[in-house]
Amino acid sequence: MPAPRKYPEELRERAVRLVLEARSEDEALSLNAAVQRIGPRVGVNPDTLRTWAKQAEIDTGRRPGTTTTEAAELKALRQEVKELKRANEILLAASSFFARELDPRLPW
Repeated sequence: MPAPRKYPEELRERAVRLVLEARSEDEALSLNAAVQRIGPRVGVNPDTLRTWAKQAEIDTGRRPGTTTTEAAELKALRQEVKELKRANEILLAASSFFARELDPRLPW
């Protein structure tokens, strides 16, 4: 079970929107300066806000990286591969067990 979120989703969206708007209004404003300015105003740790803003830029295609949906899909696929490998191990063990039961002369 994942840990409970410290910040509500609405606050997260609002804070990220404020950072992105501040950067679009002032092209010279760095991401660091924007999160240092806005983070304390909305009650979010600047490092946390920086991470959120970077991920938002990745999700919108402004920055290279793995999007949130791609990350979720990768996680699901990895879990599926893990389950399939486990099922293969069980089936292999079962097949060798039943093969021994049918012919005890087999070396396995």
